[in-house]
Amino acid sequence: MTEKHILLIHTGGTISMKENASAGSVGPHGGNPIADVSEIPGVDAFFTVKEPFQIPSPHMTISEMIILKELIEQTEADGVVVTHGTDTLEETAYFLDLTLSRSIPVVVTGAMRSSNEIGADGLPNLIAAVKTVIHDESVGKGVMVVMNETIHSARYVTKANTGNLSAFQSLDAGPIGVVLKSGAHFYSTPAPLETFDIRKVDLTIPVLTAYAGMDSFLLNQLSSCDGVVIEALGQGNLPPAAAQAVRQLIKSGVPVVIASRCASGIVQPAYSYEGGGRTLKEAGALFSSGLNGPKARLKLFAALSAGRKKDLPSLFA
Repeated sequence: MTEKHILLIHTGGTISMKENASAGSVGPHGGNPIADVSEIPGVDAFFTVKEPFQIPSPHMTISEMIILKELIEQTEADGVVVTHGTDTLEETAYFLDLTLSRSIPVVVTGAMRSSNEIGADGLPNLIAAVKTVIHDESVGKGVMVVMNETIHSARYVTKANTGNLSAFQSLDAGPIGVVLKSGAHFYSTPAPLETFDIRKVDLTIPVLTAYAGMDSFLLNQLSSCDGVVIEALGQGNLPPAAAQAVRQLIKSGVPVVIASRCASGIVQPAYSYEGGGRTLKEAGALFSSGLNGPKARLKLFAALSAGRKKDLPSLFA
């Protein structure tokens, strides 16, 4: 096998942090403990390493995601592994999936335990990510997330547990592969995603979660936003007062995307009562087709940034 050139991009997160046992906390401590990884035994690859920034993932914004996109599009490497904090890892991975103009393999990985904790998973996850990205079948799989020796599509994966090593799950679609001692093994290839040529970054698109008795107060404050995403109840339903506010937003030209606050399942316009999904659809609301709220926000951002507002009904069909 020809040795492959892999670009490692380190961005921070638990994988780069250490535990202070006496204080009972985890945080940055000196240098990144995985930044000096220059070879992995038994893996036919050599590495170029870049650290564009070192931040905890709750500090990640679309501006940082664009920096990663540009680094990936500029590289001459055969594949890319991005290490990232797990709190927003699925969002960065999906953003890259939506916007990258190149088809080279890209894997995003991280850690649920810091580098000096018992059972630290950072280095094993990094090794598994590299084994995945060098595999010939990794081409054409879209952006992938590798955690706990499991390969996920960025489109379907979510952080389903706050601290478990197997926190990352593809609840509806299932993983697309696993990583064995011998290397990556793929089960399936996701359908290709339409990508977007983003041009504008300063868009305001909040995500709200619906609840019993939700009124119009918060939604009434959002008429100046570029778009709104609502994690609705069940299959895509809202309390009556919230539904009325959604109608007003749509009339004022604000796109409203309906996702679900449920952990899995697909929203659909099934119910015709006041606030039901069918009435929201008839009023012009868009349905997220299986994307959770944060990912629906990123798809709406990408479409609006690319100047494709008129295409929203077909993009969220």
